[in-house]
Amino acid sequence: MNTPSFVICIENSEYTASLEIRKIYQVLPYVDPAKSGHLRLIDESDEDYLYPKTCFLDACLTKSVE
Repeated sequence: MNTPSFVICIENSEYTASLEIRKIYQVLPYVDPAKSGHLRLIDESDEDYLYPKTCFLDACLTKSVE
């Protein structure tokens, strides 16, 4: 499965200070088989961290919106 370029946060109960519900985040490249259930993105602290994929939905944006 390909990693999406952009995702929408749908769950932040464990990350309320770091993620905003309904906000679109850009997914950063990350290759680590041990962390395959995670996405790397820049959160509200302006730092990149790993978050569970279950916190997000793929944001299918058109090229012009991206």
